[in-house]
Amino acid sequence: MRVLIVTQHFWPEVFRINDLALGLLERGHLVTVLTGIPNYPEGRFSPGYGLFNNRRQNYNGVEVVRVPLLPRGKGGKIRLSLNYLSFALCASIMAPLICHGKFDLIFVYEPSPVTVGLPARVLKKVKSAPILFWVQDLWPESLSATGAIRSEGILNMVGWLVRFIYRGCDRVLVQSRAFFPSIERHGVSRSRIEYFPNSAEELYRPVVLEREAAERALMPTGFRVMFAGNIGAAQDFGTILSAAERLKDHKDIQWIILGDGRMRSWVEKEVHARGLENSVHLLGRYPIETMPRFFSLADVLLVTLRKEPAFELTIPARVQSYLACGKPIVAALDGEGARVIEEARAGIACPAGNAEVLAGAILSMYEKSESERGAIGLNGRKYFERHFERSMLLDRLEGWMNELSGEKFKKH
Repeated sequence: MRVLIVTQHFWPEVFRINDLALGLLERGHLVTVLTGIPNYPEGRFSPGYGLFNNRRQNYNGVEVVRVPLLPRGKGGKIRLSLNYLSFALCASIMAPLICHGKFDLIFVYEPSPVTVGLPARVLKKVKSAPILFWVQDLWPESLSATGAIRSEGILNMVGWLVRFIYRGCDRVLVQSRAFFPSIERHGVSRSRIEYFPNSAEELYRPVVLEREAAERALMPTGFRVMFAGNIGAAQDFGTILSAAERLKDHKDIQWIILGDGRMRSWVEKEVHARGLENSVHLLGRYPIETMPRFFSLADVLLVTLRKEPAFELTIPARVQSYLACGKPIVAALDGEGARVIEEARAGIACPAGNAEVLAGAILSMYEKSESERGAIGLNGRKYFERHFERSMLLDRLEGWMNELSGEKFKKH
């Protein structure tokens, strides 16, 4: 089957769609990716890329076609809006000309922004191909939850845009079962919505590091609480730092932050202002291949989200990565993400935004024996294999792809 993936973000940016594209290729499909010029999370074009450089590439057999966009800069509201709109506009105009040939299916990956659906709708008309739209992030709910947009009028306009995009899709896939009501409210019938959770790349698995591993030299000694991912407004670092303050007298508890994002400078200032330099360590961003190696050195893996109704519906993608690596998890979040941790018996889920309870959860893990924590981590790995394993989910996706391509040929 010839598959066109439409995504604003793709390799060398690190998103789950990279692995899904390779998974489809491994199964014999011909995969083309329509995407933008990489600029996430730095906010400027990645080295070697520009408006006229590397516009067509090959990623391990996947054809990559890029259109111009305005880099996201420091992530301010205006610059982000222009980043989103520039990709949607350029892709809508250019895609019919640069995505050559016929396609059996258009697959849209939407971690934000939802505007990635606009070029897909144009391509559906031009290529006469059905659309599978994979929702990672609910709009307009997430815009309101992060404080990106507060104007009710603008949120209503975004809601209209979301309805327009969803209604043009043949199937809407959701990463969380809790997304169903929101999608239905936008006019999509229940029969066209399917649950398709994130998996994790096969490299995410329990590993044992060699004694001389470079990652060991970066680690402070003690009980290691490790956060990996975006350092942004949604991740509620205020609660993390307040919990670290409450445990400051436990000199052995060390908080390790892997990643980057637009809140990093604020976090660095707060670490200094709160006198947490000896217990909170921002190590920066590292390649995805190293993540399981870092995780192997953690005693607990940490995931957090702000206390917002919209975030109760989502399963942060790092949850699957953590589960796959077989380490105990402390989750300061509500709703569906917390349910997964509790159902898996993979750690402790505590209410979002409550630093006191988060500190208590960390202390509870600290007081457990290594063998107890090991058993909790193993529960998570087993749950991952039952519910989120890559091959199983690809089988599910191929089933929907075959259904839609069959329906397409019936129409013709």
